[in-house]
Amino acid sequence: MTVRAWAELLRVSALFTVPGDALAGAAAVGRRPNRSTALAVGASLCLYEAGMALNDWADRDEDAVDRPHRPIPSGRITPRAALTAAGALTAAGLALAARAGRPALTVATGLAATVWAYDLRLKHTPAGPAAMAAARGLDLFLGATATATAPATAPATPARAAVPAALPAAALLTAHTYAVTAVSRHEARGGSTTAPLAALTAVAALGGAAMRERPGEGKRATAPARLLLTALTGTYLRTAGRPLVHAALNPSPPLTQRAVGSGIRAMIPLQAALAARAGASGTALAVMGLVPLARSLARKVSPT
Repeated sequence: MTVRAWAELLRVSALFTVPGDALAGAAAVGRRPNRSTALAVGASLCLYEAGMALNDWADRDEDAVDRPHRPIPSGRITPRAALTAAGALTAAGLALAARAGRPALTVATGLAATVWAYDLRLKHTPAGPAAMAAARGLDLFLGATATATAPATAPATPARAAVPAALPAAALLTAHTYAVTAVSRHEARGGSTTAPLAALTAVAALGGAAMRERPGEGKRATAPARLLLTALTGTYLRTAGRPLVHAALNPSPPLTQRAVGSGIRAMIPLQAALAARAGASGTALAVMGLVPLARSLARKVSPT
């Protein structure tokens, strides 16, 4: 029961949406994943889980009314344990980022600050979706910066050059996260048709933007690369779009929650598409390998 409770608290099924951030960041700067990329992935996973634990700690009184089955209000995990886990995971994430270099630690520190600010202050304010979106963008920048500035990379790319190179990919991932977060604000009680419709419009626009990007540095995509990008973008649109249509037609809590969960899982094909449009087909396929794992675990533990 304790393992199950922690799995629910940490939303372990959503973990598979995290590695693709750093991998897409590595692809955006034109580098193959390296040791520093792996450290960035580890840091991202720790900071993501810190945010999940802190979120439930901060929302424990609200969840006691709207979601009494959650681990803290149900008494399966104490508030102190959840807060301690959030602190320990944050420290672990920053320690891993530090091993990837000072630029990566700088980005990770900003990411950690954003996560804590969102959970403790911004979640229930108009700035909430923007803060969550910024966290995803920073996560992609973490992978880009760590990979590009790795000592083993020849030639290494200065951090000030890595961030602009990764900006287009980060912008798309940030926009998707904003749209999904805006819908999630209604998942407990439902009732909003506007949020799912707006998110659906955003998803369609993001799919079109991903398709318009050319892989590589100004190089024209080969036919196989273009086909892969088309397939990945289609998977993203299908994964995120269909549940949003259902939630817009019937904004009940279950359908809204399903749309949010699908929107979270849709980050994986979006990350893969971002890698593919940068010319990293191998990375894109590796990211897509996380889909069946995320889908399987989501049947046991909700990502929301």
